[in-house]
Amino acid sequence: MKQQLVKRIIMSVMGVVICGISVGMFKFAALGVDPFQSLMSGLDAVIPIRFGTLYVIVNAILLLFALIFDRRKIGVATLINLFLLGYIVEFSQGICERLMPNAPLWLRVVILLIAIVILCLSSALYFTADLGVSTYDAVALVWSQKQSKIKFAFCRVICDFVCVLIGVILCLIAGMQFTDIFGVVGVGTIITAFFMGPLITFFNTHVAQPILNGRKKTT
Repeated sequence: MKQQLVKRIIMSVMGVVICGISVGMFKFAALGVDPFQSLMSGLDAVIPIRFGTLYVIVNAILLLFALIFDRRKIGVATLINLFLLGYIVEFSQGICERLMPNAPLWLRVVILLIAIVILCLSSALYFTADLGVSTYDAVALVWSQKQSKIKFAFCRVICDFVCVLIGVILCLIAGMQFTDIFGVVGVGTIITAFFMGPLITFFNTHVAQPILNGRKKTT
């Protein structure tokens, strides 16, 4: 039991940290961020405060949702995500910009693809660890569990679509040019909006659960 708890803690922490790194890579690639970050980018465009601080405020609001509907989703990973992920994103993006200034399109595409894969993997890690998920992830998880006939992947697609729509509207309200909006809502956004749920499910089944429970138990 103690050994498994240690595994769960490590999976939770690594999941959140890797998630922050991947989002920073998304923002650096400027080919569209994941759906929740589309919403955050829209809010960032209209609210003049530091991104890391804004991230904490928005997630604190979403935390209320999780507390009301399913407190079991709140844990170590939730708190780390709430207070640190926004700043990890800033740090990751800054590192990419210093190491790869004026990156060509082909390199940005490669960075984007890597970011998508590790974002889904990181989500699967802290989902399976079950020591709390991000406040945004909790929305789709709670919805799918309360409505047992609706699969998580479908709930995630709907939540992602709503975030993208609101993000685009906020960017337009802020007066952003379409070329700049493409860096927020682009190819990366479309891929994650429609495939992130299924990819998380894949990594959860084939990577995260085997790590936690061993190869003999993957369901």
